[in-house]
Amino acid sequence: MSSTPVIDVDRLNVTYGDFHAVKDLSFQVRHGEFYALLGTNGAGKTSTLETVEGHRAATSGTVRVFGQSPRDRHAVRPRMGIMLQESGFSPDLTVRESVRLIGRLTRRTDSVERVLGVVDLTRKAGTRVAQLSGGEKRRLDFATAVYGTPELIFLDEPTTGLDIQSRDDLWDAVDRLREDGSTVVLTTHYLEEAQQRADRIGLMHQGTFHREGTVSELTRTLPAAIRFVLPDGAPELPLQATRAADGKHLIETFGLQKDLYILLRWAQDHAVELQELQAGPTRLDDVFRALGND
Repeated sequence: MSSTPVIDVDRLNVTYGDFHAVKDLSFQVRHGEFYALLGTNGAGKTSTLETVEGHRAATSGTVRVFGQSPRDRHAVRPRMGIMLQESGFSPDLTVRESVRLIGRLTRRTDSVERVLGVVDLTRKAGTRVAQLSGGEKRRLDFATAVYGTPELIFLDEPTTGLDIQSRDDLWDAVDRLREDGSTVVLTTHYLEEAQQRADRIGLMHQGTFHREGTVSELTRTLPAAIRFVLPDGAPELPLQATRAADGKHLIETFGLQKDLYILLRWAQDHAVELQELQAGPTRLDDVFRALGND
């Protein structure tokens, strides 16, 4: 396995007139990694990805993909598959023609029939794009991105519009691609997908990284939460807690196991029933919500 990063971004800046969309952003994506680039609306994700994909020139800084400039389409594009939010296929082309066209444009080799089988569009091979449902169009987008099993795959909101079974099928296909060595870069508003699948996450805010790391590293930056309802007349709690408008008590802690034990032992000693008890570590969506408060 090569030690050279598949993606190497060093002090990237992207500006549009007076607007500074991306500010001195640096990160790397390693071979075979599943990397999620997340952020609030207007955080600079799209500008960053468009630059890495070669669709946009950097205002300043350096971007390398496979050690090459992504603007060198001859060197980079055949090794890269891109699933955009909206692909813009010609509505008059059939599904089969659309996949074949992408294969020719990217200069990757594959079997159209194999790819259509991967995304369960074999029965729609002769159907015009204009006649596909929204979910079928997303599966076609995915088919063109993975045609030829590229070494690097960008997935931009890949499961939008898909039903549960189609989502599961897509992620199964991504898992097989990773087993074959493909590197995956994901952007999504479905944070649970990133939390479940990403090896590392870059969390963008106002043009640069707010945080970067594994899910565990990101969620450890915020306290875990213990929530419960106390019956009337309960004695004083053994831990500091706040009470929300819905009547639930909240204990925030960086020592979840220890403090939960203290609370449960207190409840047992005082014969107190902790109603609607919930306890768990911080989730990625909690880290995401905290962006606007920092």
